[in-house]
Amino acid sequence: MKLPTSPFTVTDWSRIAPTVHPGETGEALWRTLDIGELRVRVVEYSPGYLADHWCDRGHVLYVLQGELDTELRDGRRFKLTPGMSYQVSDFGDAAHRSSTTTGATLFIVD
Repeated sequence: MKLPTSPFTVTDWSRIAPTVHPGETGEALWRTLDIGELRVRVVEYSPGYLADHWCDRGHVLYVLQGELDTELRDGRRFKLTPGMSYQVSDFGDAAHRSSTTTGATLFIVD
């Protein structure tokens, strides 16, 4: 990830309207700030959320609230709790998908 040239920006996430993204079960609410090719988001997963796809995109993801279960296509599984993060690149074999039984709020840069 390369940060694009941009002015200093302060973001009040409460003022960004969420968009709804249905999962296989549950839904995700995204508040998104696009800066060139950089996407910065606060994402809220509802309890019982399961992603409807395997993601190959690189991310830096930080858990703000709740618990996030991340499954890699190769079968590995990770539970992330508040204060934990993961970093994954666009390259390699780290296709992943998210789920949560309790709900989760995340800060994601990709």
